[in-house]
Amino acid sequence: MRPYTGRLEGRAIDSAFHEFRVDYEQTKKLGIGKTIQSDAFSAGGHMWRVHYYPHGCTRSDKGYVSIYIELVNKSRSVNAICEAFIMDKDGQPCPYSAARTDVLLFQDQGDNDKCGGGWPQFVLRTDLEKYYLRGRHIAFVCAIMVVHDRSIPVPSSGIKKDFNNLQGSTDVSFNIDGEMFHAHREVLAVRSPVLKALMSSITLHDIAPATFRAMLQFMYTDALPGDEELEDSPSEMLLQLLAAADRYELDQLKLMCAQKLGDNVSIDTVAAILTCAEMYSCSELKNKCIDFFVMEGNFKKAMLTKGFVQLGQKFPSIIDELRERVGL
Repeated sequence: MRPYTGRLEGRAIDSAFHEFRVDYEQTKKLGIGKTIQSDAFSAGGHMWRVHYYPHGCTRSDKGYVSIYIELVNKSRSVNAICEAFIMDKDGQPCPYSAARTDVLLFQDQGDNDKCGGGWPQFVLRTDLEKYYLRGRHIAFVCAIMVVHDRSIPVPSSGIKKDFNNLQGSTDVSFNIDGEMFHAHREVLAVRSPVLKALMSSITLHDIAPATFRAMLQFMYTDALPGDEELEDSPSEMLLQLLAAADRYELDQLKLMCAQKLGDNVSIDTVAAILTCAEMYSCSELKNKCIDFFVMEGNFKKAMLTKGFVQLGQKFPSIIDELRERVGL
């Protein structure tokens, strides 16, 4: 079988198949929780291994064969869909034995991450002997479909074009909570359609000095502040900066904030980030957050956070969407 490359909901998929033949006679006397491992194989740029438990992985699986998939190289998290089926006595794939997972998150969780994902009751042992045994062997075929993370594209920098006509010293000032910021009228005019209309010494409300400083820095450099400049709560600062970018029509800055927030989403921050994405119409970031929510186990953990309560209060329809996506 040939590897498949495709897309799932805007995300790229890179997959490979692996056939795992097991000597049934040699393994049928193994105890519960005892496993036979396949050789490591490559799929989507990562190494994987199949675990076959002839008498089940745990006592609750007694009478069944368990199949699990392990990510061998756990240096970073990987999203993947796993599929498995058995070859029948004629050497053909049997659709009745096929099983498939949703998108699973494979990551290093220490000793508890023994396998990662699979099927504790894949097939009854009696059916295995009756329908699938070919001589002494059983042949399993496993497919690993690595789902490459949805990226948030950011257009290339236009700073050189914007600064072609820059001349003279600063000629406009802004008062933010008593702190004065000096800038070039022409820079603001070419960078922000909203600030273009504010070409005198003015006082701005609903923006913190630190946020305005970061926004002003972007307009001169096309760059986000470094992590050391984002104060004690980088995510909170980026959320405020994204809101300011939306207000002042700085589309490039808005996408850059969305990209950084999406790349660092966590259980503690996902609800607040999704709230911001919905408030400021950032569909790319919203999709990243929803993808994170529906990963196995994330929804139940995130729903206990304060941010999830606030998300439900502001956007109850999103909570309904998330519950539907995770099957609750």
